[in-house]
Amino acid sequence: MTDVRRPTSEQVRRWRGYLADERAEAAVYRDLASRRTGPDREILLELADAEGRHEQHWVELLGGEATRPTRVGLRTRLLGFLARRFGTVFVLALLQRAEGRSPYADELDATPQMAADERIHEEVVRSLAMRGRNRISGTFRAAVFGANDGLVSNLALVLGVGATGVDTRVVLFTGVAGVLAGALSMGAGEYVSVSSQRELLRASTPSAASRAALHLIDLDENEVALVFRARGMSAAEADAEARALLTERRSSGLPDDEVDVETIGTPFGVALSSFAFFASGAIVPILPYVFGMSGLPAVLLAAALVGIVLLCSGAVVGLLSGAPMVARALRQLSIGWGAAAVTYLLGLGFDALTH
Repeated sequence: MTDVRRPTSEQVRRWRGYLADERAEAAVYRDLASRRTGPDREILLELADAEGRHEQHWVELLGGEATRPTRVGLRTRLLGFLARRFGTVFVLALLQRAEGRSPYADELDATPQMAADERIHEEVVRSLAMRGRNRISGTFRAAVFGANDGLVSNLALVLGVGATGVDTRVVLFTGVAGVLAGALSMGAGEYVSVSSQRELLRASTPSAASRAALHLIDLDENEVALVFRARGMSAAEADAEARALLTERRSSGLPDDEVDVETIGTPFGVALSSFAFFASGAIVPILPYVFGMSGLPAVLLAAALVGIVLLCSGAVVGLLSGAPMVARALRQLSIGWGAAAVTYLLGLGFDALTH
């Protein structure tokens, strides 16, 4: 008679947790798929099917226990909520991190194939998220830089001026001037920067007339080889590459890597984003003064409010970049508070010298 060992209560609890999470994650993928079309939709549905196979593994191990309701983990419930409400790159970034933290590699009751699946899922989701990251990279960069510059520069300005002992109204007016001056400067600077960058990228992209001339070029006497020679190839290597290009890709263009200028954003969009986010960040440090606070209480509250926003923005940057969210949040906080502390100490020193 075969001795079948009954699972322990700890195993059952753990298996049921895995089962609930697999079901919930499959639902998240299906929710995201319902908001997509084409290849992305197919990929997300296949990921949901894979989670369904993992679900079946735990169902078979649990037997009758699989029918009992199980509370889904907080992380998975958050993913489901975001997928139903938004279905954006943020959800894909969270899914990427979730797949990368799968416990199956150390779970004796999971199969090696399941652990491998989760690793592959991480890369699939990373690739899906990368498209969204590329689409928002220009405007997002301007938004993050703008908000953080507004927070840090105006906090440093307000605390530095306030520490000199001037009237609260002077501190408030200085902060308001900092909001407007900084936001206008950021918007104008980003507009010029992005416009120049797009112009440089376009200048490095083959023209439409050059591509149209490919089908007229002689295979034996052609100047396409000069393109390769200009890139450092020998004459023989350049001729071989040019012949191959003209033979196989006459209709596809010159052998330059085309640059998608849209990934860096439009000048107006980036400028507007920088202006708005700088202003929204720079307003935060002056809020205590707007409501009539002064002295050390206003300083502490301003620093606390800015600290909260810096932690949130750092966590968002970490999420979208795939980096540790806590580390990025603490880095933002330390940089912001460090800069403000320097100007505050300078203001205190100036106040001491003048009295």
